[in-house]
Amino acid sequence: MSGQAFKDHFSERSDNYARYRPQYPAELFAAIRTHCPEPELALDCATGNGQLAVDLAAFCKRVIATDASAEQIAAAAQHPRVRYRVATAEETGLSDKSVDLLTVGQALHWFDHERFGHEARRVIREGGLLVCASYAVCSVTKEIDRIVDSLYTGLLDPYWPPERVMVEQGYAGIELPGSPLDLGTLAMRADWGVEEMLGYLRTWSATKRYRKDRGVDPVGMIAEQLVEAWGDETRSVTWPLAVRASRLG
Repeated sequence: MSGQAFKDHFSERSDNYARYRPQYPAELFAAIRTHCPEPELALDCATGNGQLAVDLAAFCKRVIATDASAEQIAAAAQHPRVRYRVATAEETGLSDKSVDLLTVGQALHWFDHERFGHEARRVIREGGLLVCASYAVCSVTKEIDRIVDSLYTGLLDPYWPPERVMVEQGYAGIELPGSPLDLGTLAMRADWGVEEMLGYLRTWSATKRYRKDRGVDPVGMIAEQLVEAWGDETRSVTWPLAVRASRLG
């Protein structure tokens, strides 16, 4: 992936992306604090809507959150301890050995991994932590999962970028710097009605590419089935969370 250009799949309707994305679990941050208890400075690369950066600010004295998309940065959640910058993960602009904790949420697959690895080694201090998290398809009930899969692997299959395979594999094949750490088995959860679920499906990069190519909303094609299967109730939605973590130095 050396030398690849930034692929912007998420600037369009950044407000919707922020609204319909699940939150990272408290257990993730508890696990991070076990290995990095008092971070002076955290860097969140490819921050998107800033959700991970804001959660980091609960226990980090300062957080710098970067994203290559100016539109995402403009729509990001504000916090007094978070400073946002437009920058790539491969060229953060931070000083050498200045970061105690570097995080990446649902974005490592877009990076030039060799260049990002060099940048991580450069900015993370000796003993600092690198944490990269990803999540693929969610689960609700067997019937709802079947309908969502008809969108994911059916209608949208040709529209997923090749990098999506890395997400499905939990970043297992990506080489990262440092000594690996096990942060345990984690999951993201949300209590949603059907409208939140439909909104989330419309944030998928493949959904946007399908709509741009064909001029039709693919989520609308499964919406009636999904609404019928979902009903009026609030349901628990679960995403298994894959975490790659390592200690530098």
